[in-house]
Amino acid sequence: MDASLRQLAAYAAVAKAASFTAAAAELHVSQSSLSRTVAELERSFGGQLLERDTRNVTLTPAGVEALRIAEQIINAHRAGMRELQQFMLGGAGTVSVATMPSVAAVVLPQVISTFKQRRPNVSVQIMDGLERSVLDRVASGEADFAICTVGSPSRLLEHRPLVRDRFVAVLPANHPLTTHDQVTWRELAEESFLAVGTNSSARRLADAAFAQVDAYTAPAAEASSVATVGGLVAAGLGVSAIPALVLPLMAPGSVEHRPLVDPVVERHLDIVQRSKQRLSLVAQHFLEVLDEARDQGLPLSEGAAWAR
Repeated sequence: MDASLRQLAAYAAVAKAASFTAAAAELHVSQSSLSRTVAELERSFGGQLLERDTRNVTLTPAGVEALRIAEQIINAHRAGMRELQQFMLGGAGTVSVATMPSVAAVVLPQVISTFKQRRPNVSVQIMDGLERSVLDRVASGEADFAICTVGSPSRLLEHRPLVRDRFVAVLPANHPLTTHDQVTWRELAEESFLAVGTNSSARRLADAAFAQVDAYTAPAAEASSVATVGGLVAAGLGVSAIPALVLPLMAPGSVEHRPLVDPVVERHLDIVQRSKQRLSLVAQHFLEVLDEARDQGLPLSEGAAWAR
């Protein structure tokens, strides 16, 4: 059985109109051509779908079932074509963004809200993870693009600046270092240090800063979550160093922060995508909203700023 969409549409028109003449006028074809098309469909099915006489057309039991199935197929095809058209025009589909938890929680919510107001039929999938896994998702094509730090350069990826944030010391309330306007890395190394996990870009940059001043200290404790580290600091178990952008993830009022100096360490967050890879229209529209947020100066944490 090999029925075409054209044959099914022709049969459905005749069956619903109960007339070859009326259906031919509706479809803008000759009555003889329409009659041949329905006859071809009946031969394909191996049975009669319509009872014909000189004035009337009625459906056989097989014809009733054939009409039901034909309409299902026709409606599904129309819906699929509308969906494809919307996708081609950027009004439907899915945007997959790979990023780090801090960006997902602090930068993206307002951007996604604005984007969804404009394109309510587009889904946004956030793939949050650590630096290496985020970049792997872009390189593999699993994500449309990423917002993350960039470690080792790769010819497979291209990037452009988005946010710059500097490292700050995170201190328990009433800690002696809170009397300082700024804290040095060497001063921080003399305290009980609470670190984020070794797979984090924040840990990589903090370790490099300690090494630069020859003041490396073994962490008193470490956790993969910045929020967990903040809880440990709030409990008075030590101090930490984090990028300024993630400060909102710390429990408000339970910790204090001061700029870290000697050296000043900045984290660079970039938009990363596959080299020479054309993004889908919906992904392009999402990046346009992100660029608008930067151009309009969407507020970021103290110590963080939009980059160009």
